[in-house]
Amino acid sequence: MKNGAIPRHVAVIMDGNGRWARERGMKRVVGHIAGMKSVAATVKAAREMGVRHLSLYAFSIQNWGRPEGEVAGLMDLLGEYLERETENLVKNGVRLNPIGRLDRLPRGTRDALEKAVKKTRKGKKSTLTLALSYGAREEIVDAVRKIAAEGIRPESITEKTVERRLHTAGLPEPDLLIRTGGEMRLSNFFLWQSAYTEIYVTKTLWPDFRKRHFVKAVETFMRRERRFGLTKPRRGGAR
Repeated sequence: MKNGAIPRHVAVIMDGNGRWARERGMKRVVGHIAGMKSVAATVKAAREMGVRHLSLYAFSIQNWGRPEGEVAGLMDLLGEYLERETENLVKNGVRLNPIGRLDRLPRGTRDALEKAVKKTRKGKKSTLTLALSYGAREEIVDAVRKIAAEGIRPESITEKTVERRLHTAGLPEPDLLIRTGGEMRLSNFFLWQSAYTEIYVTKTLWPDFRKRHFVKAVETFMRRERRFGLTKPRRGGAR
């Protein structure tokens, strides 16, 4: 990996759990269960490669419209992940950062998140952001509401004004966005933050995604020339 710098922030749209299960004649929840192994593998791969920020699109605002049983199963899986992996996050210096309209999550899920956040708050090596009950359009609406509530004059509003009120305030913009499952869309994820993000799409379904797939995505990113709207390109690396 000599062409460019390791991305500082990698975001992942974890897609394909349902198709993975359907191809095997199984219920969708089985695909979500299998996908938890991919979460653990990706978090570990990012840490080992020196990625300082990893953001996972875990549960969207639109996902609340799924069958009640599937939603309940996803919440249970999140709780299991936190119970199983929090100590590993602490051990490896990873700070957990949940974002989204978290007030919509079940009380038990919120309690588990708050507990994990508290335990990992001293993590200095990297940040794991879980987008839960998250939607990018809703995030921008929330930011606009904050600006209006604070009485900021229209002529004083800048991009920084908005950025500081997004759910991702304090995080660098993603350098690389990985989408599994082969679909070519952002699905209401990080619309503001991804203005100059490099996008990598793989047909690999999320339950099959492992370290080698993550490494390939990062290597591809490092070979790209990033322009940020400028004439002179810059290869790989953070903005």
